[in-house]
Amino acid sequence: MRRPLLLVAPIALLAAGCVPQEKYDDLLTAYRAKEQQAMASQREADRLRANEESVRRQMQEYANKLADAEGQLGDQSGEIATLRQEYQDFAERVSRLDFNEQISSELNQRLVDLSLRYPGLLTYDEKTGLIQFASDLTFAMGSVDLSEDARTAIKALAGILDGGDGVGFEIRVVGHTDNVPLRSGSIYKSNVQLSAQRAISVRDALVKDGVAPDRIMVGGYGEYRPVAANGPRGSAANRRVEIFLVATGEAATAAEGTEATEAPSPASRPTTDDEPLK
Repeated sequence: MRRPLLLVAPIALLAAGCVPQEKYDDLLTAYRAKEQQAMASQREADRLRANEESVRRQMQEYANKLADAEGQLGDQSGEIATLRQEYQDFAERVSRLDFNEQISSELNQRLVDLSLRYPGLLTYDEKTGLIQFASDLTFAMGSVDLSEDARTAIKALAGILDGGDGVGFEIRVVGHTDNVPLRSGSIYKSNVQLSAQRAISVRDALVKDGVAPDRIMVGGYGEYRPVAANGPRGSAANRRVEIFLVATGEAATAAEGTEATEAPSPASRPTTDDEPLK
């Protein structure tokens, strides 16, 4: 509607003779410039409207895809929630897992009390059910003979294992040493033999104090399963005798064919008389 009005105005003025030719030309030029601006604005408006429609269509497409995805997921969301809950329950059970859960609370408490009666000599781990004797206090230096304190502690342990819930377990006695080679003239050929013989000494004491011999298995690892770094004179933590309690039903299969074997002897090196005996 604007274009006809703008065109009529300069023609009317010219016809009336009120506007000089030069003025008319200026008005016509200005009109055409405005007309071009109006057309450009119209094109831009059309483009924006087209873009807006395109954006709206894309948004609608995305909304439809999202609705389809949610619809497909709806059938599986229950399964996903169930699996997530099962995982959380399992993780919680693992965090509360007690590896010696077969040891009754009564037996556990008796073993705890025993370890408190012999600090330094005997330790008991409630998590694993491991009973451990420190070799430096259990045996005289370089010997497999039990000290008096060790005999007393083993007798008390035998009383626990030979009564009540203790009779439901087999007993595995395993000896360990540090990595210091045996002194020249030792009756034992290796640390493995020494560790096994010390385990036998503990086993014999348990049997003497009433534990049935067919419940006990012995072995020796020598220096090959350290729990601490060895120094020039070895490590007291590595010189130990461990006692494992294994539920009778679980022990039957695992014990078949199991026997202690001697590992290769450590590399020999010169020893001196002032080196400590195991």
